[in-house]
Formats: sequence, structure tokens, C-alpha cells
Amino acid sequence: MATQRRWRRGIAIVTMVAALLGFGVATSVSAEEIKFRDVPETHMYYKTINDLAGKNVISGYPDGTFKLDKGLQRAESAKILTTILKLDVSSEKTPFTDVADGQWYTDSVKTLFKAGYIQGYDRKFEPDRETTRAEYAQMLVNAYDIPAADIQLPFTDVVKGEWYEPAVKALYASGLITGIDEDSFAPNQSIKRGDAVWLLAKTDAKFGPYKLTILHTNDTHANLDNIAKRVTGVKAEKAKNPNALLLDAGDVFQGTLYFNEFHGQADLKFMNLMGYDAMTFGNHEFDLGATPEGHQALVDFIKGAQFPFVSSNIDFSGDEKFTGLFSDLISSEPEKGKIYNGIIKEINGEKVGIFGLTTAETVDISSPGAVKFEDYLAEAERAVKAFEGRGVNKIIALTHIGYDDNANVDNDLTLATKVDGIDVIVGGHSHTTLTTPVVVDKDENGAKKDPTVIVQTGANNTNLGVLDVKFSKNGVIKESEGKLIPVANLKPDKEAEELLKPYASKIKEVSEKEIGVTLEKALENPRLGEGQSSGISVRNHETILGNIITDGMLAKAKEYNPNTVMALQNGGGIRAAIEAGPVTNGEVIKVLPFGNTLAVMDLTGADLKAAFEVSLRSYPGENGGFLHVAGGKVEFDSTKPVGQRVVNVYIKNAEGAYTPVVDNQTYTIATNAFTAQGGDGFDVFAKIYKAGKVTDLGLSDWENFRDHLVSLDKIPTELEGRIVDVAEGK
Repeated sequence: MATQRRWRRGIAIVTMVAALLGFGVATSVSAEEIKFRDVPETHMYYKTINDLAGKNVISGYPDGTFKLDKGLQRAESAKILTTILKLDVSSEKTPFTDVADGQWYTDSVKTLFKAGYIQGYDRKFEPDRETTRAEYAQMLVNAYDIPAADIQLPFTDVVKGEWYEPAVKALYASGLITGIDEDSFAPNQSIKRGDAVWLLAKTDAKFGPYKLTILHTNDTHANLDNIAKRVTGVKAEKAKNPNALLLDAGDVFQGTLYFNEFHGQADLKFMNLMGYDAMTFGNHEFDLGATPEGHQALVDFIKGAQFPFVSSNIDFSGDEKFTGLFSDLISSEPEKGKIYNGIIKEINGEKVGIFGLTTAETVDISSPGAVKFEDYLAEAERAVKAFEGRGVNKIIALTHIGYDDNANVDNDLTLATKVDGIDVIVGGHSHTTLTTPVVVDKDENGAKKDPTVIVQTGANNTNLGVLDVKFSKNGVIKESEGKLIPVANLKPDKEAEELLKPYASKIKEVSEKEIGVTLEKALENPRLGEGQSSGISVRNHETILGNIITDGMLAKAKEYNPNTVMALQNGGGIRAAIEAGPVTNGEVIKVLPFGNTLAVMDLTGADLKAAFEVSLRSYPGENGGFLHVAGGKVEFDSTKPVGQRVVNVYIKNAEGAYTPVVDNQTYTIATNAFTAQGGDGFDVFAKIYKAGKVTDLGLSDWENFRDHLVSLDKIPTELEGRIVDVAEGK
């Protein structure tokens, strides 16, 4: 009976005491901030103890000590184990008569008992008794499912056939323990807090949840001026974790002169240098499909890549240029420069599946030609099933469908709720800056599901994303932590700087190249001076520059959606003037430097009026959200209170006549993606965007502006009365 009692106590171990661990304290503490005065930096356990304290697994006593040599209580063991394993708390009644409801360790004991990690004796748990070394060994073996080992132990005090012998053998064979000396394990001695924490950390690192790090980028749009800094970020993260995945979610093409000049080859030089593991296609990768060369630039990009591409919902078979490059299969041995439905990579001894999706909107907003797009949900389900059929339970969707973009077409939130089995979505297309990962743990019906983690970095090489995830043995994410590293804050990598020089030199030359337009009069970009509260500004008045920009937006939007009747540009996005004389590419880019894209949205006349109330809220002061307009006219009364200033909004018809908008009638308007998503405080647009009534055409604003300037027979030199203060005539 004594043997049975020791056995049950041995598997009844748990975690750390309230006073020691600071239970109930929800704030996270970084390891660097933890300084236990009895654990100096020179101590062998210093880093381990600080790391676990920084993760709120453990903490010290109120007097600032950790007490390395104090025995670890059984209740303490329970708490620390449930915390580090992130076990779901059991709601069942406690099975032990000496574990009262409401104690700091009660939930941990119930949880471990339900999981089968602990038992008691005679319905008692004895939470205050110190944990023996034998008990602790048994607890770790049970909790981490450490494999048994048939070996000869060097310890003379480990009795053959005792309940704890298999656990000691398993830990010793795994290299996790040694004795207190060469031939003694001391199974009946209390385990010290310092030793317990150190052994727990070693065990968790070797047998704990599977850990995967994903570095990710999206929508970089040929923004290479800071590429040497991104290289620094990638190298630094890979130095920390050499097995980290590096993924790109598409739209490497289009957006700057680097693409106009090099058609993706400059970007590819640096992607190969950084060692990308996979990329999916964005809509802009298909922009050149309508040119005489067709998709040759994309084919050259693919062939030159030292990594594979993943695409589950694109059918390339209709375009012979892709013959031999694509395979509608899942490959565990993917070749560089080839396209696969999905790939399997073995990382840290586990298989990870990666598949790709591209928005079906590509057909309408790019030039895919004979390249076809299939239903993203059906293809995602097919890919997940194929991975699972090959024993892969860690699955990443590399997507270019938008985080919360038009749900009537496709987006990541819908994908996460409707397709089971996807663990991580590395997204793009909507240029969404997710500063922390979004976890979706409910399906489309609101029922609980295994979590799907969604990440996205924004756009234009602004951020490098880093995501750390931990999986259970069954491939379910138990923990995720992500961050965005601002690329501009990094120092440039020397090797990358040298590689960039010939490209940058050529771009400087192209930037100074004239576009073929000569201005008789400067296109001014007026701003109020310091201390001024009124006067003419691009942020409070109609300007010729604003009119030309919006005219170009309206003309371009009509090519894609003929129903578009109006275009709007926020004054805060217009950043420079163009002086009289020949206009260069560089001057055009300085006017609209943010890499915004053109979007169209459906809204009511009432919505449009509400938007202009936001536009005019600061008048006569400046407002970055002041809207320049094409295709219509706005009349307002500046003497009225904020929110009641709009007198009327008009749409200009094909004959040049102005018709007042009707509150309950729907209109299609164009604006930039920043404004369409609610930037500058346009909550009315944010609601429309969230309702899925916005389509991002993905067209570069500065290129639209440049092309429109070139198309004009005569550059306007006078205002047209598009934004009128009726109070001035009173």
C-alpha cells in the first residue's frame, strides 16, 4: 500500500504558490525587467528563471527574492504546469477533500486531474507537502509524454521496480537529468525551486508544444529604397531562429519606378538573397498580361526565383508561357522556380503544409488573360484535405485575398471561419497593418473551432512580420505571438546596399526623366503657414492640382466600372507642388508619395453628404481629410455648425449638367484605398468598407496621375467651382 501511495503522489504533481508566482496578476513582464536579488546574473539559472518570469509562468516573493533552495510544494507544481502548458481550465468539481474551491491552485489541480496527469490518495491531494524529486520526474514524464527507455541507470538509490524508476529512466535517457552526484538521484528528497524551474524549462524546450516561427511580407510593390534594411531584419531574425519560414503574400510587382524599369527582377535579387521559402501571387503579378509580351515578365520572375510558388485557385493551363512551370499537386520536394498547389516542408522534425490563394477580383482589376481563377473556399478545402491525407496537421494559407476586403468575393476572415484545418493565414491585398495577430476561434455559425491566426504587415516594405506559434501534439495552435518590425528603423545591410547601387542609380536617372508634359503655370500645393487659421490650402479649398488628380482617378475608375460617377482625394495625401516647366517622373511621385491604390465603393447620397461633413469639419482651418472632387460639386455654408454645413452635393452628368444626389439612392464613387478604409476619420467609409461594398482596383495613384497629365491636351490653369462656400455670397 505504501508503494501505491508513493505512485499516486508521484503523478500528482503541480505548480507554484500564489505568493511566489503572483497569481491573478495579468500584466506581462519582460524577462529584462525581472531582477530577483537572490538570483544574480552570474547564476546558471538566471536566464531560465527570468525567461519564465517574463512569460508569467513564475514570479518571486514579495521581498524580491526567488528562493532557489526552497522546496517546491505540490500545489506550486500544479500551477506552474498548467500555466506553461496553457491547459484549458476544467469546470468540474474538485475530486480532493483537501482542495477547497476558490484556492489559487484549485483550478490547476482540477485541470491536471481531468487530463490524467495527477491522482491523489484517499481523496486527498496534500497541496502543502513538498514535491519529491521522484514525484517531479513522474509528473514531467506524464505531462510531456516522454518516451520510455530501457537503459541501465547509474544511480544506486533508484530501486528497481519502484513506481518512479521508468520516469527517471526516461528523463535520464533524454539527457534531461543527472543525479545529485555520480551514483545518487535522491528520489525521496524535495526538489528545490531553482532545480524544478530549470528542469521544467529544459523539458518544455525538448518535449513541449511544437514551435514555429514565420517571417512574412506582403504588398511590397517594388519599394526597394529601404530593401537593404529589410535584409538586415530578416538576417537578424534568422540568426535567432535559423529554421524560421520566410513567406511573401504577393504583389511584389507594380508601384514604383523599380518595377517600371526592371519588371520584378530587382526585387527578385533581394528575395533570393534573403532566402524566401515560398510566395503566392498577387493581382498585380498579372498586370502585364495585356501587353504584347503577355506574362513573360512574370514567367521570368518565376524561373529566376530560388524558391517555389504556391497557388491553389489559379489555373495556368490556358497560357502556354507557363507550360512546365506549374503542377496541380502537393509536393514534399518542391523545386525552385516552379508553381505548386501546395508544398510540404519539414521544419524541426515536423511537417508543415503551405498553400496559396489569389483574389478572384484579379480578373476585373488586372490583366490575367487566359489565366483562370477558381473558387477559393473549395480549393482551400481541397488543399487542407490533401495535406491531412499525408499526415500534415500544421497548415499555412498564404493568401492575397484581403483581410476584410469585399466578403462577397473573398477575404481572410471568411476563409478562417468557413474552412476547417487552416492554422495560420499569412495575408495580403488589403494593405492591412495588423500590429498583433488576429485569432479566429469561431466558425461562420458562431460555434467554437480550433484557432486560425491571421497576420498581415501593411504594404510598401513598411514592416517585416514575425509570428511565433506553438502547436499541440494534434496540430492545434495553443499559443501565438506576433509583431511588426518597422523596416525604416533598421540599419541597412552592407551586402544589400552594394547590390542596390546599380538599380538605384538607374532609377535616379529614370526619375529625372521627363514625362512629356510641360506646365505653363505651376501646379501649386498651398498650405497655411504657422499660426494661420484661414486662407487657401490644399486641405481646405479646391485646387487645380486636386482637380487634375481626381479627374484622373475618375477616368481610370470608369475603365473598370463604367457606373462610377465621382472621385474623391484627401488633401492630406497631396504632398508637393509641381513647378512650371517640363514635368519629371520624380516630381509626380513627390505629389502622391504614399503608394496608395485606387478603390471604388457603393454608397448612398446620404452617406456622401455625411462624408463631406467630415471633409468640411475644420473649415476654414486645415483638415487632412478635406476632399477634392471630380464628377460633381459640393455647396456648403461655413456659418453653420460642424456637422450641418453641407447644403447640397451634385453629380455631373454626361451633358455637363449638375443633379442633386438623392439620399436613398446608391452611387459608385472612386477614392484611394486609405480613404475608402476610413482614414482621416471617415467612419462612414469605414462602415461601407466593413460591409464589403469597396473594391480595391490596386492601381497606383501616382501612375494614374502621371498618365492623366500625359493624356491632357491642355493643362487647366483655373479653378472650376467644384467646392463652394455659399456663405461667401451672402
